Amino acid sequence: MYSAPEELSKVAERVRSEGPQEYSVRTLLSWYRYERRSRYIVDAIRKNLEELKLTTDPDIEYAYLDGPLVFHLVEEPEIIASQFSDLHEESLGKVVTEEPEDPTQRIGKLPSANLKLISVGPNATVSEAVTLMLLYDYSQLPVMQGDRSLKGVVTWKSIGSMLALNRPCVNVRDCLDEAVVINADSSLFSAIPTIVERAFVLIEASDKTISGIVTTTDLSLQFRQLAEPFLLLGEIEMHLRRLGDGKFTRDDLSSLKDPGDVSRDINSLSDLTFGEHVRLLENPSRWSTLGLNIDRATFVEHLKEIRDIRNDVMHFDPDGTAPTELEKLRQFVRLLDALSPPQ
Repeated sequence: MYSAPEELSKVAERVRSEGPQEYSVRTLLSWYRYERRSRYIVDAIRKNLEELKLTTDPDIEYAYLDGPLVFHLVEEPEIIASQFSDLHEESLGKVVTEEPEDPTQRIGKLPSANLKLISVGPNATVSEAVTLMLLYDYSQLPVMQGDRSLKGVVTWKSIGSMLALNRPCVNVRDCLDEAVVINADSSLFSAIPTIVERAFVLIEASDKTISGIVTTTDLSLQFRQLAEPFLLLGEIEMHLRRLGDGKFTRDDLSSLKDPGDVSRDINSLSDLTFGEHVRLLENPSRWSTLGLNIDRATFVEHLKEIRDIRNDVMHFDPDGTAPTELEKLRQFVRLLDALSPPQ
């Protein structure tokens, strides 16, 4: 487990002397030399925060990666004897269970849900709205009075509809469309049908301000970002199976299982877990069976890194895969491409 980095310890000192301090999740991760959240690093940070008597608002796991993260001191509750007077003797010694963590992926973690809004007021001219939509390549603009007073949206469709019907369309208020607003804490997956149907939704932050817009284009980009590591990992596993095809016996493969794993049969390379692929190639005699003129230790070291990346990728997170990890996957695919025999 990581010890608290010097930067976090300094934050704790500033919180005690100056009050709450604000940073971003990305900055906090950089103090640990990480680029994205994983289960391991989140647990380590939480442990360090507890040691330093700090807490964050919002929670480090659910905050937007580049959004504000405010560090506070944990308030020490006074222990009052009367609080324990109602405890029944028979309740003592019972096992204490922790409340399970919320696994929901929140729409508020998407980058577009946290981008500074470009908006117009209801009295703005349609020509002003059109200019802004052309300038920023937007299909819609929120129509706002202040940070929290949402009047609707103006879109190419709403403008075109009024013009087609020969109705007045001089000011934005003349061609308003209803806005669909989704809370930032809403489930990303439950919001997808609404976004697909309406083409976009506005995101409402916890302070009731409109924090961003999520469009179908944003969803496409997000899922493309999330899909690439899955596809690269699948390609790596297929390459590994091709390299070892026909070179190992069933007994060789079955010996890779954990001794307690008696319920699973291994008949071919496709039955191996990724960890078992690593164990297979760690063995010098089995490595020599592949007939590869490259260094086994270097290959296996990088294969272990791929295994660790895979473990993180399989836990879906809108943070996506870190650029350095994605490049490691691409590099390993290029290596395996070069090693694979021609078909």
